[in-house]
Amino acid sequence: MRSPNRRAVLVATALFLTACVTACVTNPVTGRREISLMSAEREAALGAQAAEQVAAQIGLVEDPALVAYVEALGQRLAMHSPRRDVAYRFAVADMPEPNAFALPGGWIYVSRGLLAIANREEELANVIGHEIGHVAARHSAQRETRGVGVGLLSAIGVIAAGVTGGAEAAQVVAQLGQVAGAGLIASYGRDQERQADRVGQDLAIAADLDPHGMSDFLDTLGAASALAASGPRRPTFLDSHPMTDERVATTRAYADSLGFTRAPPSEDERARFLARFENLLVGADAGQGVFRDTLFLHPGFALAMEFPEGWQTQNAPTAVAAQAPEGDAAVILEGQGPSGDPSAAARAFAQANQLALQGGEAGSLGGWPAYRARAAARTQQGDLGLDLTWVQHPDFTARITGVAALAKFDAWASTLAAAADSLRQLTASERGSIREKRLRVVRARSGETLAALSRRTGNAWSLEETAVANARDAEARLPAGTAVKIAVEVPYRGDDGGGG
Repeated sequence: MRSPNRRAVLVATALFLTACVTACVTNPVTGRREISLMSAEREAALGAQAAEQVAAQIGLVEDPALVAYVEALGQRLAMHSPRRDVAYRFAVADMPEPNAFALPGGWIYVSRGLLAIANREEELANVIGHEIGHVAARHSAQRETRGVGVGLLSAIGVIAAGVTGGAEAAQVVAQLGQVAGAGLIASYGRDQERQADRVGQDLAIAADLDPHGMSDFLDTLGAASALAASGPRRPTFLDSHPMTDERVATTRAYADSLGFTRAPPSEDERARFLARFENLLVGADAGQGVFRDTLFLHPGFALAMEFPEGWQTQNAPTAVAAQAPEGDAAVILEGQGPSGDPSAAARAFAQANQLALQGGEAGSLGGWPAYRARAAARTQQGDLGLDLTWVQHPDFTARITGVAALAKFDAWASTLAAAADSLRQLTASERGSIREKRLRVVRARSGETLAALSRRTGNAWSLEETAVANARDAEARLPAGTAVKIAVEVPYRGDDGGGG
């Protein structure tokens, strides 16, 4: 390679300096100049766009008192943020998993699942401070947050790889469970995590809150994640915020170095904190539908549908699906816009996906107008056979997509058709039988164990779940008056997904 001449070096240097003038910013956390291709205006616009997706794809808890508390705590921390050119906003995401995430432009969310396992205000404050740290350090701007502009995959897009690739490639149900909203949550590098941890702890102590809440909460979160590991895989805080023993030890050591001396909260203070979450919905939201084996019941839309026996099922916020045991066929129920003429919906879908519908036939299903057709779809993974049904539900246009690899479609055709034909209206008795879990705070009797307390109070959580949620040893005897979170089963009542 020839050595560059002096003029070329000068030109390159000038161009670099010009780029720095136009694209370099001072990082509010580090104080260092860094190149950023995302302006503050673009960051705000992308954050607002992504916030709309969070509301639509994940949903928000709308309990006014609970949301006001989270907002007030967030603003108490944000007033000490090293970055002040954004308008910080705080909300509770309607996710049963413990999670927290930040979007560009200062949108910060904690999930109702995270609130359910927090045991003192300092823990919640450190988590919120951590997310403020990501915003302050412009981490999402650095990474061009991968979720911005990401929408839900359509039925065909989700299932193509699975049904054409067989059991090894089949990821239909898992993908549906993670698509809705999962891409909105950025993953961060280890150095970014350390930086956000430290900012969060700094904000906590600036707000006169114990910075040890960070490591205490990470301990609880680790136990909760280990307990959930045997169940269906869903996004959690640890997916986007990887935790290591070193990270827990580092946050604990840093908190020690800050010299925080305020006494830990009393049991009464802790009880008052927990009381804020009284009646919080825990676990799955029955309003988004429940499975009884393979029978799907949706009280919000007053519909029921029977999926094939023995298939793996998944209920996501915007779609419900079942997958054959070998992964070579699937059925998905999802919405396709407002309620309207099902034949028009069929034509719109066919045009959007470049499909030629075959054997289209109008009829009714569950007492609602319907339209049925078949189609073949060519994908990069192979050819698919589709059994498509559109239904004019009073609240939306439903689409049922039955799909199999084209070579196996005839073998699955009757099963796919039977699943679509089973869509019907929910009965009053079925709706009345649907139950949900709500959080309650009870007081322990002297020397009572969690197991004994659970029996006395009708706790619907397992002993392990109760121990993790309360950061207690499962076998320990409790002092009199100890505030303990439990879950109770109550009839589904059809209000918002979160508070009391």
